[in-house]
Amino acid sequence: MRQRAITAVILVPVLLIVLAIGGPLLAAGIVAITALAALEVFKLLRGAGYPTFAMLGTALAIVVVLDAAIPTVQGSGPLLIAVGIVLVAVAAFSKVDPREGLTTWMATVYGALYVSLLSFVLRLGDVAPALPASSPIAGLGPERAWILLLILSVWAYDTGAYLVGKRFGRAKFLTHISPSKTYAGLIGGIVSTSVVVALGLWAVGVNPIHAVALGPLTALSAQAGDLAESVLKRAAGAKDSGTLIPGHGGMLDRVDSFLFAAPVVTLYVVAFLA
Repeated sequence: MRQRAITAVILVPVLLIVLAIGGPLLAAGIVAITALAALEVFKLLRGAGYPTFAMLGTALAIVVVLDAAIPTVQGSGPLLIAVGIVLVAVAAFSKVDPREGLTTWMATVYGALYVSLLSFVLRLGDVAPALPASSPIAGLGPERAWILLLILSVWAYDTGAYLVGKRFGRAKFLTHISPSKTYAGLIGGIVSTSVVVALGLWAVGVNPIHAVALGPLTALSAQAGDLAESVLKRAAGAKDSGTLIPGHGGMLDRVDSFLFAAPVVTLYVVAFLA
C-alpha cells in the first residue's frame, strides 16, 4: 500500500500536467500509453495460449489512436481498422496450420482493437461541446475539460467501489472472474461516480440532471472494463498485466476501466450533448 501511494503521488501530478498542456503532448501521451498497454495485452494473450503478431497488432492500435489525434478524412478510423484486419490476415497466411493462422489472426485483431479503445479519450475531446463563458473551468477549453471529467469520474468509481466494498462488502459477484468484487462496492462506485459526474457537468456548463444516466453508465462501463481485463489475466494465469508501475502492476492495469468508459461517455456526449 505504501508503494502504491508513493507511485500515485508521482504519477498523478504528471498526468494532470500533461492534461493541462493538452494538444500534441496529450496525444503523444495517449499514444505512448497505448503502445505500452498493447505490449502487455499481447503478452497476456500469449500466456493464455493464443499466438499473435504482437508488433503488427501494436502498430495497428497506435495508428487508430493517431487517427483520433490527427483525423485525416471522414471515416478514416473504420478504414484504417479494415486495412489493419486485411494486413493481419495476410500475415496469418504464413502459418502452415490453418487453425493456428486463424487463431493468430483473430487474437491479433482482438488485441489491437481492444487497446485502441483508448482513442476515444481523444475523440471525446474532439466531439465535446463548447464551454459557456460562465463555466468555472472555461479556461481549460472543451477538450481538456471533458477529458478531465472522464478521468475524475473513473477514478471516483475505483475509489468509491474500493472504500465501500472494503467496509461493507459481503455478497460478491462474478467471483469466477474477480474474487474481490462486491455488490456493496458496485453500489458505492455508482454513487460516487454519479456525484462526480454531476459536479463535472455543472463545471462544464451542462445540466447536472444528465448525471442520473451518465453517472451509472460511466460507473458500469468502468467496472466492465476492469472485469474484461480480469478475464484476460485469468486466462493467462497472471495477477497483473505487468510490472511497469511499482505497486500498481502494468499499464493495462491502470487504464483498463478507461477502455470501456471512454467510448460510452463519448457516445453519450454525441447522442445527447453535442
